[in-house]
Parts: sequence; C-alpha cells; structure tokens
Amino acid sequence: MNAARGMKGAAAAAGVGILQFKRGMSPVGEGGAVVRAIVAACEDAGLDPSEVDGFVSYGDDHNQPDRLMGDLGTRELRFTTAVWGGGAGGLLAAFELAGMAIATGQAEAVVVYRALVQGTNGRLSAAVAAHHLSNHMATAGVVAPAHICGLRAQRMIEERHLPQSAIEALVRADYYHASRNPDAVAYGNHFTLDDYYASRRVAGPFRLYDASRENDGAGAVLMVSAERARDLRKKPVYLLAAASGAHKGWGDTIENDDDYSATGFKSIARRLWERTGLGPRDVDVTQLYENFSHQGLSALVDHGLTTWESMAEDVVFENLIAPSGWMPVNTSGGNLAQGFIHGINVVIEGVRQLRGESANPVPDAKICLVTGGPGSPINSSALFANELV
Repeated sequence: MNAARGMKGAAAAAGVGILQFKRGMSPVGEGGAVVRAIVAACEDAGLDPSEVDGFVSYGDDHNQPDRLMGDLGTRELRFTTAVWGGGAGGLLAAFELAGMAIATGQAEAVVVYRALVQGTNGRLSAAVAAHHLSNHMATAGVVAPAHICGLRAQRMIEERHLPQSAIEALVRADYYHASRNPDAVAYGNHFTLDDYYASRRVAGPFRLYDASRENDGAGAVLMVSAERARDLRKKPVYLLAAASGAHKGWGDTIENDDDYSATGFKSIARRLWERTGLGPRDVDVTQLYENFSHQGLSALVDHGLTTWESMAEDVVFENLIAPSGWMPVNTSGGNLAQGFIHGINVVIEGVRQLRGESANPVPDAKICLVTGGPGSPINSSALFANELV
C-alpha cells in the first residue's frame, strides 16, 4: 500500500480559533495573538491547551513554540517544525506535517498556526518581498508581491486568454459571501462591479479588489487522531490527504518557471487525487488561497475544476456562490473579502463549512478542497471531509 494513501483520514481537525483585527490595530503582539488563537481552538474542541504537544507553522512565522509553552501550560513538547518558504505555499504542507506526526505517533495533539501583527513584525508585504524578491528583481523595479504576481497574471491573460468575466465572478463571489459573514472585514458591504472598476490600480493588471487584504491577527487549527477527535466536542473533519512541493522547472526565484502562466499545482493535484482515489468532481466546496484573483482562478484549472477553454462558461457568479452554485468557492469571503492572516483563515472556513457552521452553508457538503500559495516557489493543497470516504 502507498504509505501516503495509508494515512488517509488518520488525523482530523478537532478545533479552530481565529482573531482578526484591522491592520495595525491588534491590542496584543503576535505571541499574545497566537496564544489566544490556540486557546480558542482548544476550547472549541474541548481539550485543555496544556495537552497540545506538537506545533507546526509556515511562512516565516516568528512565534516558535518554546516561546508559547509558558502561556499555554504545555506539559511536554514532542514535535515542532515549520515549512520553509516566505509565502503561503506551505499552508497545507503544515497540515501534511501535522497529519504525519499524529499518524506516526510523534505527537497526539498538534496545532497548525499562523500569526501576523504589524506592530510586532511589520507589514506582511514587506516580509514576503524580503524573502522572495532577490536583488536582480529589485533592480528591475519588482519590489512588492503585486509586482511579481502581476507579471504572471498578465501572462495568463495573454497566453491562456484568462477571461475578465471570470475575474469579476470570483471577486463578486468573495464579496457576496463576506457580506453575509459576520466575521468578515466586508460584512454588510454591498459590492458591485462599479465598485470594482472604480477602484485604483495596484499593479497591472490588478485593481484594488483583486488583491488580498492585510490584517492583524492569528489563527489556529487543532489536529488530533481520528479516534480521539470522535470523543471531543465538535464533529471531526478528517484530513484525507495533503500534498506539497514543486514540479520540474518550477520554484526558481528568478521567475523563470517552465510554465509561467500556471500556478504550480499540477503535480500536487495529481498526488492529491492518487492518495485519496477521488477527483475534481468529488469536491463539494473549495477554499482558495487567492493572493490575487487571477492566481486563484489558475489554481482551479490546475486542480481540474475547470479549464482555460471552459472557464468563461464555468466560472460565473451564479456557479460560485452558496447555497445554489455547483462550484462554490471561498464561502467565508476568502483572502479578498473575509480577511487575510496568510491563509490560515481559508482552512478554518473549510473546517467550519464541513461542520455545518459556515455563514454560507453548502448543502450536504462532505468534501472540501483547500489550496495554498498559488505561484509561490512551493505550493500545497489538501482535501478535508466530514466522513471517511
């Protein structure tokens, strides 16, 4: 048996916790925010925070576990690691590591977490730029994530004929869901295409509403074994599989990928389907990490949910929204409209959706695809389910 397939459903999300504030407005620093998020995730599950014995993060998080142990009352630290890379390409790789640690007995209760507080460590965009953008890019004027992602997005438009209607549909769907989600930054907002086209340009081809937001805050997801999860407070959400990495000709920091108009998920999606025996048609709801709208759409293609040729027909507003759309995405509002804590929020929404706790429920949703880091040097995806399939 393939070892990765043998881990299918061995670990489950048992609790989630999130704090979100306007950028620069967090009342506590990153350490305090992430401790509160972890405690909230444990309370959600009905587990004492002192029982957490494993910690995983990604994206250059500064809050190493030994600095959190005192506040959490940690009894024993058994597993700690982080995924390399400054972007959110490691988002679901962190869950891959947490699942492996639990399945192999390295730890019993692992939290995957991420924190961003401007007052502690400055703006995310600056941190990402420092990690990803090398000197030769800076000399060419490429000094921000919007610049580098804009180059790839423009290639999608020109080479793949990415339809503007699909871009509009994704942004509208995000804001539609966020307007109905009390936890979203855009809650209660009535967003129209006039708002979209009236917004300023960020970096060609992006307008303001194509870009993910920046927030202060922290999020945490508590992972335990499937058996233990069934004894805790909330309905288990099983990790069916996660995959991460990069395929040949990808990941070079000089932006010279073989397929520059894609987002790097093709080999990851293939492994995800192989490990689960599932396929794109089995997905009931998708939570996309969209650093920018164009990249989110390319991730749909790489995972087989649509094609470049059929995107104009498939990716329309009515198809993307809950409860009636056949390809619902970002039911909390996503990074564009719910808020942005480097993607941990889209995983939390995936868990809530499968537990029936989403503000925009998808009827009878059983399987959720979550993606992380489109266009990053490494990428990752995962499938979660509320039943073992």
